Amino acid sequence: MALHQRLLPAELGLGWLPYLWLIYYGFFFIEYIFRSPGPVESIAIIGTLIAFAVLYFSAYRRSGASAMGHIAVLALLAIAWAPFNAGSGVLFIYAASFAYRVGPPRIAFMVLAGVAATVAATAWLAHPVLVYWLPGALISVIIGTANIVFSEKERHNAELRLKQAEVKRLARVAERERIARDLHDVLGHTLSLITVKSELAAKLLEVDSARARAELQAIEQTARTALKEVRATISGLHEQGLNEALEQVAVSLRAADVALELERDPDIVPPLQVQAMLALILREAVTNILRHAGARRCRIVIAKEGKGMRLEITDDGQGGLKAEGSGVQGMRARIESLGGELQLKSGSGTQIIARLPEAALLP
Repeated sequence: MALHQRLLPAELGLGWLPYLWLIYYGFFFIEYIFRSPGPVESIAIIGTLIAFAVLYFSAYRRSGASAMGHIAVLALLAIAWAPFNAGSGVLFIYAASFAYRVGPPRIAFMVLAGVAATVAATAWLAHPVLVYWLPGALISVIIGTANIVFSEKERHNAELRLKQAEVKRLARVAERERIARDLHDVLGHTLSLITVKSELAAKLLEVDSARARAELQAIEQTARTALKEVRATISGLHEQGLNEALEQVAVSLRAADVALELERDPDIVPPLQVQAMLALILREAVTNILRHAGARRCRIVIAKEGKGMRLEITDDGQGGLKAEGSGVQGMRARIESLGGELQLKSGSGTQIIARLPEAALLP
């Protein structure tokens, strides 16, 4: 096994098949069934056998000019033995079998044609009989062509496997980014709401214990809802409708003493998937208002715009959203995935405008 690993390392992916092809080398010794070689020829046979073994196993690891060198030496051995051994043509077969290692199919077929031409020339000069040159030329072309075709097919298969692996990798990355964006939006809004309600409950504890208790119960319910949303987000099933989102942000804004002005066209009912995207954008925008803006008023508009629609969230706070921030990038990624666009305007307050085309509103 150790010798096998040295001759044909596992990374080549060849298994034990190359050993099977060594059976062709037996044709080299048919000559000596009918006659015995002399001492000098015997030494030459042993030397050729060793040289062939080295070239054969080494060629599997070579490519380009190096592989071409191995092919040339095998062909030279065949030419050198041609006047003395009619079975030496088998060396041309091995030379042709490695043509695919030289380069792309166009170059490999040129090398194969060169080997076939060398077989014909050698046969004409040394063994013009049909039984010598026909098998050598024919089998060389057949095996060389088969190896080139199979090699090219394996290359395409390898490229396909790499592309499939890349698609899977990108899908995993996209899923991780989706979960990160959704968790950012879901938890950001929920935790902001819990913070606001906790502060309110603390203030009410001394003056209105009944209302403080109600706020604490609301905090508990909000935390339970958040836990369900996190589980749904991770499983990819989180789809909150616009009505539910509007109710939640209204509660959040009211708890923070931010006046809400809502303008909504009742005829606009996007598909649930689109509503889920808009809901996350709405929650992210309101979370910013609660955390950073210090606003006293918030205006939300859901209206038709041409054949599409517009979601607009405006506050009178101190800003806080940055175009390069993760929150805005997440909102922009969601809108652009639906073929829409997102605008962010900051100044005396912040205005977020999400526009969707007609195609995004079709069921």
